[in-house]
Amino acid sequence: MARSCLSIVLAAGEGTRMKSSLPKVLHEVAGLPMVAHVLRAAELAGATRLAVVVGREAERIAAVASRHGRDASVFEQTERLGTAHAVLAARDAIEEGFDDILVLFGDTPLIRPETLTRARAALMAGADICVIGFRPPDPTGYGRLIEHEGSLVAIREEKDASDAERMIRFCNGGVMAFRGEGALDLLDRIGNANAKGEYYLTDIVEIARAAGRTAKAIEADPDEVLGVNNRVELAGVEAIWQARRRREVMLGGATLQAPDTVFFSHDTVLEPDCTIEPNVVFGPGAQVAGGAVVHAFSHIAGATIGEGASVGPFARLRPGADLARGAKVGNFCEVKGAIIGEGAKVNHLTYIGDAVVGAGSNIGAGTITCNYDGFNKHRTVIGENVFVGSNSALVAPVSIGDGAYVASGSVVTEDVPPEALAIARGRQVNKDGRGRAINERNKAAKVAAKAAKAED
Repeated sequence: MARSCLSIVLAAGEGTRMKSSLPKVLHEVAGLPMVAHVLRAAELAGATRLAVVVGREAERIAAVASRHGRDASVFEQTERLGTAHAVLAARDAIEEGFDDILVLFGDTPLIRPETLTRARAALMAGADICVIGFRPPDPTGYGRLIEHEGSLVAIREEKDASDAERMIRFCNGGVMAFRGEGALDLLDRIGNANAKGEYYLTDIVEIARAAGRTAKAIEADPDEVLGVNNRVELAGVEAIWQARRRREVMLGGATLQAPDTVFFSHDTVLEPDCTIEPNVVFGPGAQVAGGAVVHAFSHIAGATIGEGASVGPFARLRPGADLARGAKVGNFCEVKGAIIGEGAKVNHLTYIGDAVVGAGSNIGAGTITCNYDGFNKHRTVIGENVFVGSNSALVAPVSIGDGAYVASGSVVTEDVPPEALAIARGRQVNKDGRGRAINERNKAAKVAAKAAKAED
């Protein structure tokens, strides 16, 4: 039978060094709030219940937690009295009774579900407490994990450590797992007899040992426990997340020609055998099928790129863009809320919005769908095997039937029947000699203006 698990995410930090009106844990990594990354990791590690402890801006954090956590409850820590005090703010959730309890921090978005699963495995193997540690290049400033014969006996803050203990490189990452049975008893025993008068969660190890309980430490990659307190650290965490994801997609079969120049959203999906050229940015909701190519300097968000399709270079696919198999959206094109049918081509300098382009159709350079009247959006429907000549404007709502041909430079305001030729432009008139006369007039005006400026 699966073990039940409560995950308590501490998200009460103010993060004043972020210099932002946005709560710290709501700053985004790969387009997802940091606290949502932590909630996702907890769920993937088997958390059956989520408790988020918040401080100021409780409503904003609660809204995000509810949106990204399957069963997230929010508890408010009205006073800042330390990490143990924050955990006990979720007392009502703890009292529901769980096999395991995970304690995480809302500003450590790189924690891996696999590491949390290892911590839970340590509890299943008999430990009452499992602390996740790490070995930084320089341990200065971190609490040390004191071990004896394979057990964790204490977490010693550096200021309280002996010279010998300061030589230890195994440091406290902050993330802990507790056996649910008896956890409240241990938490309630934590006192505040320290200089700050706060209740430190780290004290629970020695309290547990004194009560005959066992504690264990496991090691994680230092990146996993990186906390974010300012914009510099946020950028560093973003870089690590992107590097991780690039590696994952390449090992999964996607080709990134210049990996360091490609940026993903938290939910980007790349199928095997797709190719991503340099300097491509994926916003939320992008999917790229196998055999598709996204050429350089393209921006893709909320879009689906079908098998063997081609995008860019310098293309923008906005939400609702859906490219079928073998479709092509070329350079300096923008597609929004539109289906581009199988084998259809939108090659150059074109905007297609709120539209359907049928299979095999060709949209000429400079064509736009005029979908907005200043108040409402309207739809353009282009059938299969349609040819739309360059520099045409299709004024929605309008439809163009299968096999129709729209002459270049047309402004189409009425439906075009199937296989018809639509010419919607003023008739050309040539007037002999008028070109020369206009040039002479304009030249004389320029000379006069230059002379007048010289006299001034």
